[in-house]
Amino acid sequence: MAEPTLYFKQIEIGPMQNFTYIIGDPTTREAFVVDAAWDIPAIVRLAEKDGFTITKALVTHYHQDHLGGDFAGHHIPGAAELLAQVKAKVYINKAEAEFLHRLAGLSASDIVKVDSGDTASVGNVTVTFIHTPGHTPGSQCFLIDNRLVAGDTLFINSCGRIDLPGSSPEDMYYSLRKLAELSDDTILYPGHNYAEKPFAALAEQKRHNMYLRLSAQSLQNFLATMG
Repeated sequence: MAEPTLYFKQIEIGPMQNFTYIIGDPTTREAFVVDAAWDIPAIVRLAEKDGFTITKALVTHYHQDHLGGDFAGHHIPGAAELLAQVKAKVYINKAEAEFLHRLAGLSASDIVKVDSGDTASVGNVTVTFIHTPGHTPGSQCFLIDNRLVAGDTLFINSCGRIDLPGSSPEDMYYSLRKLAELSDDTILYPGHNYAEKPFAALAEQKRHNMYLRLSAQSLQNFLATMG
């Protein structure tokens, strides 16, 4: 039997039903972590239990439930607490990098600014960054082989909110159009457990997700429907 070429673990964590992902190379035992927040020791322990060392931290967007920081009078552990436990850099879209010191207590030396089309690797596992603004200006998705880790851009049968500070319905329209161009066999992994299942084929979402379907229509129709 052939050895697996990808370690991929989806973890539901925190009171907002967030998904954190650990994605690694089974040969080198290095791993990415995506949106590490809420319980950093548990995330690190899980990676170590499975024999992986977290060496890169990917962040889909700057909201505190994905990044960590102070929110509604409470502190959410996140990227800063992760870097206190592991030797890693935080990869964030360049549009949001300037906020990370204030929001999460990260210094410039902790951060790697990325743009759409950039890549990062652990061992032989490569992630491609896809800039998908709309929910926030620097929202980004991660494509690993045929797996799309979509943060709060695209959910199963839904999409991210566009009524928050920094949100843009027009940007969301173009971001969804971009994701709809991905191969039908791509598997969508969202940023929250908001549906009856934790992942879905993109082909299915192109048929049943109203927001993806609207992105195939005109911008005017999309904006009118979204209100």
